[in-house]
Amino acid sequence: MDFSFGIISNGGNYNYLNKLIESINNQKIKNSEIIIVGNVDKEYILDKRNINFINFEENIKKGWITKKKNLITANSKFENIVFMHDYLLLQKNWYKGYIKFGNNFDITMNKIINPNNTRYRDWTLWPHNENFIDEIIKDNACLLPYSVLDLSKYMYISGAYWVAKRNVMEEFPLDEDLLWGQGEDVEWSKRIRSKYEFNFNKYSKTKLQKHKNPEFKKISKKQLKNIYHNL
Repeated sequence: MDFSFGIISNGGNYNYLNKLIESINNQKIKNSEIIIVGNVDKEYILDKRNINFINFEENIKKGWITKKKNLITANSKFENIVFMHDYLLLQKNWYKGYIKFGNNFDITMNKIINPNNTRYRDWTLWPHNENFIDEIIKDNACLLPYSVLDLSKYMYISGAYWVAKRNVMEEFPLDEDLLWGQGEDVEWSKRIRSKYEFNFNKYSKTKLQKHKNPEFKKISKKQLKNIYHNL
């Protein structure tokens, strides 16, 4: 399997960025590339091998991450693209996990954990689906068990990290009218889930370098049962 690793950054934390690059290189992937989009000073990058730096004027639109991610798609060489912010890390055996998972997917997610090993928004429902809004929105119980694989039409992919085929991203680019904090990942998820299924790779893991509140809780068995009943 070949991978393009697309990283968005504003150059604000080179410690994070260098650790992420190291975690990618440690996977020892034969055919891969790293694309960094943002106002990044190359002099602060410790290992510049196999990196395509795409400079980005951050002041055109503050938080224009949709444009950055579409630039990753446009400049990628390989079939599989990993979209990620610079505060992520690939964990050991991430690539071996994808080899085991296989290449038969359109959009996939894997485990994402915080520095304290708690779950981030990795495999999650969107709480505002009409079918079951009253069941889960009251306490944001949206984090699904990793074994639940048939609710894709009611889920969303967090914009912090995901993996997708290049042709799928070309067909469904992010909406560049939306900026960071304007629900750009929700809007994209709703569009793309109408055609493509979300898959989950249980064999690979990524980790946040800084703690981020997942905002969602794990869904209970009762809530999950009620959702299936209402579909």
